[in-house]
Formats: sequence, structure tokens, C-alpha cells
Amino acid sequence: MFIRRLPTFEYHAPSTVAEALDQLSQYGDKVKVMAGGTDLLVSMKKRETMPEHLINLKEIEALKGITYDEVKGIKIGALTTIGDVEREEVVREKFRPLWDAVRVMAAQQVRNLGTIGGNLCSAAPSADTAPPLMALGASLKLTGAINERIVPVEDFFKAPGKTILKREELLTEILIPNLTQNTGGAYLKLMRRNAMDLALVGVAACMRLDENGKTCREVRIALGAVAPTPIRAQTAESVLTHKDIDEDLIEEAGKKASQEAKPIDDIRASKAYRTEMIRVLTKRAIKKACERINEKRS
Repeated sequence: MFIRRLPTFEYHAPSTVAEALDQLSQYGDKVKVMAGGTDLLVSMKKRETMPEHLINLKEIEALKGITYDEVKGIKIGALTTIGDVEREEVVREKFRPLWDAVRVMAAQQVRNLGTIGGNLCSAAPSADTAPPLMALGASLKLTGAINERIVPVEDFFKAPGKTILKREELLTEILIPNLTQNTGGAYLKLMRRNAMDLALVGVAACMRLDENGKTCREVRIALGAVAPTPIRAQTAESVLTHKDIDEDLIEEAGKKASQEAKPIDDIRASKAYRTEMIRVLTKRAIKKACERINEKRS
């Protein structure tokens, strides 16, 4: 296969967020921002995107790293690589749905380059980090030259490839609150291959049970790759909330989730297949979340 060279552009490597925001303001529609570059550089080689200016954020140390607080939860810099999120022990122990997702994303080499912020800003319907972050109740810090704003992850996406980010804003942090007692979650991904593939369907569930481990006090279910953007399955959530969890209830929640989604037919899978697998994976994710809660209780 013939690989094109990158088109000509002017390269910028700011060392601070303020410098990057100033360059965004200066170059306007002629600029693209690069984090890991795993998506953008491919798009540029295909001539799908041809910016006159390219801002590489990799030199901005303030956008990297993971900080955990026992009261506030976890803060992940937008430039933190997927590999670093995967290797962080506190993510595996306390924010398991996110760890489930990052460990099945692409190849290890790509995980060591790609960033969590880049995965979200690409706004691909199949982006793996979006459903678990939505299920975990995460928020995003969007920083502009004058103001910052905090938005829920589920409000970030507008359409395939489009977010609510303004032209002169950067995604700087991902904020996930601590899970309360008797809470657990899981992310399940359906792929054509066992690894290194895009999601055909992705389902994340996060549940809080009562002290007896029987009644659902709160639940969040998020779906990926089955609608123009990642979505919450709120009708499925309402089926479970304040009810004793059993097989019939889980089956009903799976059916409702499949009805809420809007999958498509494409080269990777049919609409009918995706619809059925939403039902199956939702059931499995709910069961896995319950299992993990009970593991902590025992």
C-alpha cells in the first residue's frame, strides 16, 4: 500500500497551556491540535485533514499524569497516555470500568502513544474510554484563555467527530469521583478479533447496591458504537433502580438498552447483530458489576 508523506504545515510545540491557547486564537480555523497523533497523522496522510498549522501538546507537562485523592477521586491529565492509565494501579483497583476499556484498546505500541484526551476529542462513536467514563459519572475540564468549564462526559459529544469544544478551548483534565460503598462496574467490548480492533458494541455499567447486596440503589449504563455518539441507556437504568436484582430484571434491562440504541449496518456488522449484542452485553455488564460488588463484600 502506498503511504503518502505528510502535507506541508507549520509546526508549533508550546510548553504551557496558555501558550497553546494563544496559538489556537492566533491561527483559528487553519490549525489542528495533536496529542498522541495516532488518529490525526493518519488523517493528514490520507489528505482528509490538511491544516496549515499543527500544535503538538506533548511538551506541556501540566497536561500529563494521574492524581488520586481519597475524597475528590481521580484526576487524569488529558495528555496522559492510554498505556499509563492501564498501568496505574488505582485505576485498576477503584475505577475498574475504565481499566477494562484501556486494556483492550488497540496494540500496546498505540496505547503508549495515544492519549485519553485524544480518544475523547476524536469523538468517534466507538471510542472506548467514553462509555466507562459516562458510567463512572466523570466530568471534563475544558480550558479557554479566560474561563474554565466543567461538563459531564455525556454532554461532550455532538456528532461523529464533533464535540462541544470551542475553537479556542482545550480539554485539560478528566475528573472521576470516588465510587461509594457497595458500588462496582464493568466495561465489555465486542470485537471481530480478540484485541487491537474497534468496538462493534461497547457497554459499560456501574451499580450501587444496598447493604445486603440485593437492591439496586443507583445504576448508570452507557453504550458505545451503537449510535452517532456514546449514549446513556436511561430507560434500562430505570428498569433496575430501586428494585431487587434478579435474572428477569437483568433480562428486561438488556432489552430496553437494545431498544434505546440506534446501531447501523456497515462493513463490520449488521444493525440486527449489533442490536442483539447490546442486549447480551448489557446483561453481562450488569452481572459483572454485581459480581465485583460482592467480591468486595466477601
